[in-house]
Amino acid sequence: MLATQIRQKDSVFYFCAYPAEDLLDKVQFIHRFYAEGSSSLAGEEVADDDEVGKFIQHIESTDAAFQRELGKAKVTAIKNFYETAVSQPPIPGTVLLFTDEKLKFDAVKPFTNVGNLAEPRGKYLIIDGQHRLAALHFFMRERPDDARTMNVPCVIFDGKSEDFATEMFVIINSTPTRINKSHLIDLYEKVSWAEPDKKFAARIVDHLYRENDSPLRYKINRLGGRSKQEKWILQAELFNELHKWAASEWKKLGKKQNLPREAEKYYEMVRDFLRAAEKAWGEAWGHQSYMVTRPVTLKAMLRVCADLAAEDAEPKEDRVKRWARRLGPWTEMARSFRSEGFYERFPAKGQVERVGRIYKELGRAANIARRGKDASDDDE
Repeated sequence: MLATQIRQKDSVFYFCAYPAEDLLDKVQFIHRFYAEGSSSLAGEEVADDDEVGKFIQHIESTDAAFQRELGKAKVTAIKNFYETAVSQPPIPGTVLLFTDEKLKFDAVKPFTNVGNLAEPRGKYLIIDGQHRLAALHFFMRERPDDARTMNVPCVIFDGKSEDFATEMFVIINSTPTRINKSHLIDLYEKVSWAEPDKKFAARIVDHLYRENDSPLRYKINRLGGRSKQEKWILQAELFNELHKWAASEWKKLGKKQNLPREAEKYYEMVRDFLRAAEKAWGEAWGHQSYMVTRPVTLKAMLRVCADLAAEDAEPKEDRVKRWARRLGPWTEMARSFRSEGFYERFPAKGQVERVGRIYKELGRAANIARRGKDASDDDE
């Protein structure tokens, strides 16, 4: 197969025009696809030791953009475009393929970067382009003669580590229309380019979701979690608040030698604060008729938590009792947080402003000083 070898810094990869029929025989679909009027395209089993395949399979099977109905509509639309496109190229963008095999490349004189590239013994993993190739599969079924005339532009990465393929998948797909932000938070520890403060906040979120003693255990909507319990807050919303807290203190935190342990300490502070808040709110905590455990109030409470931790984090032994006394005035505020009439009692131009307003009122009621400019009212 004729290919162009491309070098960028320490990376070497290949560009080629793959005949459609040959390409479909050499790629591994790891997710089931559907098209209108066609039977499904079954995904292949991924080996237990194939970490990259398992990783991509997990993302594509849980993210909303890849669910059956949306995927079906997308594949059908692409297939229809293949059928109607004449002057426009049906597949103008490259498909990204990965193989962990090191492929043999023989340059053709007088070129040093153009030559024959051997195909892998196994199948390629598709880093980007599964929907386009799924549509091509259905197009090949219905119009094989037309499909055989098509060549697909492909970029091939070979002989790389599993971490490389994982990073490439996240980089290519890290936009809101491709992978939900909630999944990216799960992946911060898998990619080398993630900022340490984001990894730190992601660890706290993970503790809050998993730990047996967390008041938010299984209450966080991770967009793919299996728990059937009622969800109180989106993972991305929770992450935003915790990341702002960590970022505001990163000059201090960034110097710590054991960041995972520091993340545990911050988790313990959030855990204890939420326990204290539960005591203060009484029956309003988790009650459907109140807004106490809805995102707008939880985000405001997390900002109060950061302020309280700044002035009274130690000693931790009696922290829940101590903080429950500090938050005691919230008991009398519970009536204002009834769902009925809540938005009239806390008027605002939008959610961002409303979170900021509730944050100020909760802090003022408990006589907890704000940390200053670091405790901004803005939200993401």
